Amino acid sequence: MAIFAMSLDLLIGYTGLVSLGHAAFFGLAGYLLAFAAPEFQPANLWTSLFLTMMFCAIFASVIGFITLRTSGIYFIMVTLAISQMLYFFIHDSKVAGGSDGVYIYMRPDATFFGWKPFDLENISDFYYFTLTLLVLTYCFLRALVRSVFGRVLSGIRLNESRMNSLGYPTFRYKVICFVFSGTLAGVAGYLSAAQFGVVNPDMLGWHMSGNVLVMVILGGMGTLLGPAMGAFILLLLELIFQTLPSIGGVNLSKHWHLFMGGAIVLVALFLPAGVAGLIRGKSQTRQPIDD
Repeated sequence: MAIFAMSLDLLIGYTGLVSLGHAAFFGLAGYLLAFAAPEFQPANLWTSLFLTMMFCAIFASVIGFITLRTSGIYFIMVTLAISQMLYFFIHDSKVAGGSDGVYIYMRPDATFFGWKPFDLENISDFYYFTLTLLVLTYCFLRALVRSVFGRVLSGIRLNESRMNSLGYPTFRYKVICFVFSGTLAGVAGYLSAAQFGVVNPDMLGWHMSGNVLVMVILGGMGTLLGPAMGAFILLLLELIFQTLPSIGGVNLSKHWHLFMGGAIVLVALFLPAGVAGLIRGKSQTRQPIDD
């Protein structure tokens, strides 16, 4: 989920593109792993992960080419609409298992030319493999946002018209950024499907897009580490609120959504820069992305 949140932060925090359809790449990657895995046999990790990333990159380039011709609220609505179209297509498709989804009975096999460096069926190996991908994702995004390419993205967020007047092809930059973001979201979806062994249409729905958006806001937009922390904090709060005891005959755990919503409102009111802003000692509100 931290990888998922950082991928969206590249769009929102650095480029100023608020997407409500980011779950399309997350869920699509999970289904690609399910289709790549033979029944009752594991898919090859390296082949399936590479093909999933390539497919998500191609899909993101097509979607980006269409949606990035809009901006502001129109971009938000178009990304949401495309994500929901994909959601209902898979939900009503018997090939994809319909509303029940598809099961993945075995995690991908990491064998590489006869050598098996680790076993993803071992939960420790799976954890460290995911952690490695998280670190690599962070390093890649950190290098990207500090490069000239990243500076152009920041310029687009602040004033796209000025960047156009300076000669930068902003549409091309935004499409490339969208491809990077969608591909990394696909990596997160692949790992989620491999971990839980099941994919269903909910992975593509607007609820998932909303959750990852909350993670970015909770952690702090435009910080990379902030959204990663936001993913950790949000999931931790869910676990805490879902295990609340009963008091006075009232089962508090049944109303965990109420407590979660209250916590998010408090963060929005008192931590406008997110948790990352609190750690850095910054209490001022971040500059609006549409400024």
